[in-house]
Amino acid sequence: MSQIKLCPHCLSTMPETAQVCPFCGRNMKNENPRGTLPYGTILAGRYTVGDFLSNDGEGVVYQAVDNHGPVRVTIKEYLPVTLAEERDETGALKPKAGNEVLYKTTRMDFVDLYKELMKITPSTGLETVLDVVETNNTAYAVLENPGGMPLSEYLALKKTHILPAEARSMLQPVFEGVAAMHQAGLIHRGICPDNIRVLENGKARLTGYATLGLRTLGSSLHAQLYEGYSAPEQYAKAEFEGRYTDAYALAAVFYRMVTGQAPVSAAQRRVADSNPSARSLDASLPAWLSEVLDQALQLSPERRIQTVTILMSSLNSPTAAQAIRRDSKQGKRTRYQLMGILGALLIGVCVLIIMGFWSMMKVGGQNPSSTPDSQPEPTATVPPTEYIPDFIGMTYAQIQASGQYAGKFRFYLQEEYSDTVPAKEIIRQDPMPNEEIVTDAQRTITLVISRGPENVIVPKIVGATQDAAITELQNRGLKARCVVQANDGSYAVGCVVKTDPAAGESVEPDSEVVIYIAAEAHLPVNNEEQVSMIEATPQPTPTPQPTATPAAD
Repeated sequence: MSQIKLCPHCLSTMPETAQVCPFCGRNMKNENPRGTLPYGTILAGRYTVGDFLSNDGEGVVYQAVDNHGPVRVTIKEYLPVTLAEERDETGALKPKAGNEVLYKTTRMDFVDLYKELMKITPSTGLETVLDVVETNNTAYAVLENPGGMPLSEYLALKKTHILPAEARSMLQPVFEGVAAMHQAGLIHRGICPDNIRVLENGKARLTGYATLGLRTLGSSLHAQLYEGYSAPEQYAKAEFEGRYTDAYALAAVFYRMVTGQAPVSAAQRRVADSNPSARSLDASLPAWLSEVLDQALQLSPERRIQTVTILMSSLNSPTAAQAIRRDSKQGKRTRYQLMGILGALLIGVCVLIIMGFWSMMKVGGQNPSSTPDSQPEPTATVPPTEYIPDFIGMTYAQIQASGQYAGKFRFYLQEEYSDTVPAKEIIRQDPMPNEEIVTDAQRTITLVISRGPENVIVPKIVGATQDAAITELQNRGLKARCVVQANDGSYAVGCVVKTDPAAGESVEPDSEVVIYIAAEAHLPVNNEEQVSMIEATPQPTPTPQPTATPAAD
């Protein structure tokens, strides 16, 4: 059985052996670099590979077409230049001698990353991962083609700086997408203007996913770091990376947008930190905004703003920024206090040693039968200083599970809607974190907990499998009802054809979304046949029967 081949240029079906598209006249001659997939390769019986687009130390990116759509996609092939040799006669990649085990483990990291991304995309602000294919002794990630232009190109075309309000609006989907990655335990590590695309609606979307090895200097891969945007800890393999790594990069992107200049490279700053404040580059910027960016771009991770959620709220609100500044000053005072305590302890230890030595000398010079006239008075014990813990970003369930706060603090819970903080996470607290506890009243802490967005945006799930679509809707707090859609062969069997309401529409939480699932090709099906109401657990797509009676609504 021959495979469907589409022209990557006009998406027309064409003979598998054709060298020129009979519809648009474009040449199908392979001009992709040696070692990459030839132009026109049909991958997994579904995707027609087009032009080579780019490469990095981890792999190669191609323009491609999903023949089942037909829609344009991009495909990233895992092809690490430091670990792989050329292909054999079947097209399979061969690892370099001595690197077989490392090649296999890093390939598994690649597969795991993109499979995890499939679970959280389609998602606001993130490039959607559509499929992961394992063949040719390597792996391929199939991604949507979001369109638009790179933020770096967009900024180059602008004659003036971006106003803070415009930058916040443009980047908000990216902030939300990175927060979703962090909630899933993923870190991007490559956030920069080259990996952010500005769409026609003016909103931005994050691309450029990669494994840890590509974004850390000194790994087994040829590292790809971005000067001015990669965090300091990425320049040393031994240093730990976390959510604050992406917070640094997002702050650097915002800094570039509002000042017109990228921050000084972190590698250079570690030698001599000369990065100018945002306000010194543009005096019209608010002082509080400049201070937030300074805090987020700290070289030391522990002194940096820790999460993108806190960073986003601080860039939006002078009040939140003031809290960050207060926490920073409190942190400095705490460090100075600790240094003072340690210094005092060191002096005390030295005094005790001297006194002990002096006492032994006096005892040695006295009559052994003599006894001291009095005993030393007991030293008073000074209770340790306590501070209010930082609960922001945690859930109340995590506070209860830890057990360390039981009996020490009393909690008063409030809820409010939030478009930026995930549901159940703590938005703010009163008293603020790191305040010194001087009265018992401070042990009663008010926690404001996010209820998530007041309205939910229907996600883009067209083309996803039934299970993936249901899971995505459930993650958004929505219900799914599956309906079979007649299929003349234009749709991928078992995948979502359309939704009602459509993607991008705003609905109330717990609303029902009808998803239309493509039936077997050419099987006569009543378009309005309801297959199942699924509210909690994804179910397999049932095989439609021609004689089935439509279920009652």
